[in-house]
Amino acid sequence: MSTVQQAIEAIAKGEIIVVSDDARRENEGDLIVAAEFATPEVVNFMAVHGRGLICAPLSRGRVEQLGLWPMSTTVDRFGTAFTVSVDAREGVTTGISAADRSQTLVKLAEAQASRGDFDIPGHIFPLLAKEGGVLERPGHTEAALDLVTLAGCEPAAAICEILAENGEMARAPDLAKFVETHGLAHINVSDLVRYRQQRERVIQPSGSVNLPTSYSDQDFQLHCFTTLYDSREHIAVTFGDIDENQPALVRIHSECFTGDILHSSRCDCGDQLDIAMREIIRNGSGVLVYLRQEGRGIGLVQKIQAYRLQDEGLDTVEANERLGFPPDMRDYSVAAQVLQILGISAVNLMTNNPAKVQGITDYGIEVVKRLPIVAPAKPPSAFYLKTKRERLGHIL
Repeated sequence: MSTVQQAIEAIAKGEIIVVSDDARRENEGDLIVAAEFATPEVVNFMAVHGRGLICAPLSRGRVEQLGLWPMSTTVDRFGTAFTVSVDAREGVTTGISAADRSQTLVKLAEAQASRGDFDIPGHIFPLLAKEGGVLERPGHTEAALDLVTLAGCEPAAAICEILAENGEMARAPDLAKFVETHGLAHINVSDLVRYRQQRERVIQPSGSVNLPTSYSDQDFQLHCFTTLYDSREHIAVTFGDIDENQPALVRIHSECFTGDILHSSRCDCGDQLDIAMREIIRNGSGVLVYLRQEGRGIGLVQKIQAYRLQDEGLDTVEANERLGFPPDMRDYSVAAQVLQILGISAVNLMTNNPAKVQGITDYGIEVVKRLPIVAPAKPPSAFYLKTKRERLGHIL
């Protein structure tokens, strides 16, 4: 695998790269190049060696500038947003040759291009990228547009799926051989997500207020934050005076409606939340970061479906996987940025989850100590806690 920076530099030089996505998503690799560098030779390489459909990811601004409209009122099951297909109006013959498609792609990348420069339908398929890029949707469309933007190119790319010689989608072993044979840079969409999260502010403060609670006679302070790419609202609750020169006592807690609000015995979430609040008060200061990633990131409805599968005998990991999700989809980049905005760079973290320690360390927060936060086991949650320990690596 290449680094994201190497991929960006390759794109800026007009080179083709390969981008793979998650094995639990489309599980494919796409050839990607900036549309302004889509020469006939590049298009021919995509057609001959990629063998997939050649498309053109565009920014919303470029789609609106060109007056393109959706091909359908719906999108495919992975959220790919096709517009009507196009051909360049001038400089093409049938529209399908490598030279013709090159002309269309380059025209799509021209800053002054307009609706009158294209015929509809055509042989190039524009794709509307989400405005938040891979942070909003971790797909090839958004990865392509993020890469050309980071490379300083026009907001238009050319992409093509890579098929194996037998006509099936090329998977990891085939892609490794492909990039070695052709000497191409190769990254995963997840690498690009992490690259952007580490370099961009993805949240903004959206309000603070004093909060009296039954936990203490002293008020907490409630701070709200909004993610810029999906408008999701996250919360930090602070108590006492936070000394920026000392590690802060911190709990990062992912939303659990059933545990936090209904005090469900299926999990230990509500108990852990209560323990954390009381420990912060006992310490005299601290921070609770409350992330809106219900059900380890799969959402409340899917979590309820997972509960049904657990009632049939599956454990929490198996239930997630049966529904098509990884065991844990939580992301801690937002938590790290919340702490940084609050002026906190080092923490004593209340958690049993080593992945959470690594998750904020990756984004610049020093974990000085990991403090266990163990709730009393209840019969309904015993199997769940056993699974967390044995399959998710929690220290219990």
